[in-house]
Amino acid sequence: MSDYTELDKKQDVHILHSMGYAQELERRMSSFSNFAISFSIICILSGGINSLAQATSGAGGAAIGIGWPIGCVISGVFALSMAQISSAYPTAGGLYHWGSILGNRFTGWLTAWLNLLGLITVLGAINVGTWGFFSGSIAPWFGIAVDTNTSAGFANQIIFVAIITGLQALINHFGIKLTAKLTDMSGYLIFAAAIALTVVCLIGVKSWDISRIWTFTNYSGTPEGDASVWPKMDNIWYVFALGLLLPIYTITGYDASAHTSEETVKASSSVPRGMVSSVWWSSLFGYIMLLAFLLAIPDMNEASKQGWNVFFWTINSVTHPVVANILYVAIFISQLLCGLATVTSASRMIYAFSRDGGLPFSKSLASVSPKFRTPSIAIWTAAILAVLFVWGASLVTIAGSSAYTIVVSCTVIFLFLSFTVPIVLGIKAIGTAKWPKMGPWNMGIGTYKVVSVLVVIAMAIIFIIGVQPPNEWALYITIGFLVLTAIVWFAFEKRRFQGPPIGDVIAKRQADIAAAERAVGEA
Repeated sequence: MSDYTELDKKQDVHILHSMGYAQELERRMSSFSNFAISFSIICILSGGINSLAQATSGAGGAAIGIGWPIGCVISGVFALSMAQISSAYPTAGGLYHWGSILGNRFTGWLTAWLNLLGLITVLGAINVGTWGFFSGSIAPWFGIAVDTNTSAGFANQIIFVAIITGLQALINHFGIKLTAKLTDMSGYLIFAAAIALTVVCLIGVKSWDISRIWTFTNYSGTPEGDASVWPKMDNIWYVFALGLLLPIYTITGYDASAHTSEETVKASSSVPRGMVSSVWWSSLFGYIMLLAFLLAIPDMNEASKQGWNVFFWTINSVTHPVVANILYVAIFISQLLCGLATVTSASRMIYAFSRDGGLPFSKSLASVSPKFRTPSIAIWTAAILAVLFVWGASLVTIAGSSAYTIVVSCTVIFLFLSFTVPIVLGIKAIGTAKWPKMGPWNMGIGTYKVVSVLVVIAMAIIFIIGVQPPNEWALYITIGFLVLTAIVWFAFEKRRFQGPPIGDVIAKRQADIAAAERAVGEA
């Protein structure tokens, strides 16, 4: 960061002060680090691998060959609109702040709760996914019980999730410098492991059946019985649409670039660039990797019968066990670092919302460690809530399905809804007194409005396919949550919650800002 001058620093701090906030967190993240934290959460080696069965046991090869780019576009249009807003308003917990400034106190509060619920549950889901990968690859080396239908396997899952989540929180606690170094490493590791996996798959191809890329085959209902990935359906287009959840589940989490704005140098330009480039490179490298995997599958019919085990079945079929194990270790480390970056994102959201009094115990949750310059209580709160969610939801059954599985299917809906609220508000606000000045990353008001309309269409698609069987309970949970938030808002928060500082309040806060910065040693 040798090119980060004192003038640059003053500009970053000036923008933050102009929005009524102190520079309590430490700016130690480079432009690459900001990209890497979103790239690490997207992690094509996590969602792209753990969700493979949604394609191979769904619409077959076309679900990857055609579905992946379509899904990436559906997910990626959000990043373009969010980049425009983040360049003008680079604050921690950005989505909440944008929802408030471009709309009002309620829209900001709603955005915060949607995003926070999404981040906590996705942190749990990522680490459960890491357990799933660990149990299929590394756990057998040590004879660890992994069948979660048994008491030993279930206990091992919860203990594993608690340990790795605690480790991720501990690293975050010790400062953004260490976290940024590890997520930087994660960025390089994901690139390297994705390339290695691609090469291994291409070397292992038995017959070059290129037609798989565009071939639709209805594999719904496989494997048979309770193990089936999707219930049996006759409409291939319906099955294909459900398979779009593979790329959509994978290409998300890029709001991390916005959440770490106050720790990123030259945030007005670095944050939007990190957001958009993380989506682009994840989409491209993920596509190349998955096409290679698709070609390497020994038999598509047999692959569909493997269900969620399709990745291990394929890799073990096409390469030497030693090579496979090396790949498994690299992928496992990438997935651990994916969770690390998610703790960072979730904790900054908690911190930002709390400093404006949005959560219970806000004063404590918004406190910053003078030694490590991190929101330590927010970090541990995010970690504990994620573990409690995994444990509690896994014990509850709704209509014969685990509550955990049902809630996780809501996670992406909540996250994308939290993206959509400020984006839609921006359509009306852009160019007005609410949003008079664009940041250095500016695609133009007209282009922003066009892309934002595409966001609304994309949100409708995500919602519709996200609540289809076997995830139909996601609809009731989503509606229930929205009704509950409305009740809480009108009964309690409408009178209490003031939202972020605006207008004269900002000027009155300058003395408090200076005191807060002195308390953490900010010059």
